[in-house]
Amino acid sequence: MPIATKTKRATSKRIATGKVRSKSKNKTNYLTKRILEQAANTGFANAAEQTMKVMGYNVIVQGDWVVKKHQDGTIEKISKLEKSKTKTKLVLD
Repeated sequence: MPIATKTKRATSKRIATGKVRSKSKNKTNYLTKRILEQAANTGFANAAEQTMKVMGYNVIVQGDWVVKKHQDGTIEKISKLEKSKTKTKLVLD
């Protein structure tokens, strides 16, 4: 084998096992969003579990209804949600 081929193979092996760098300039927004979503989901799940233990029920939204979900699995309808007549846009800062 020519020397250039050996060098090329050795270099490609080093690149393949090395760290992959992203070309994205703005990585922190993606990571922050992902971490925030994971933390929020975990927090809501823990809060729902604790509320169920303490109160014996959780108030949640299912479809068009606000319902009370009890520990034994029964669901009690509290009120029906009204559809908005105006289109609202949610903007997160």
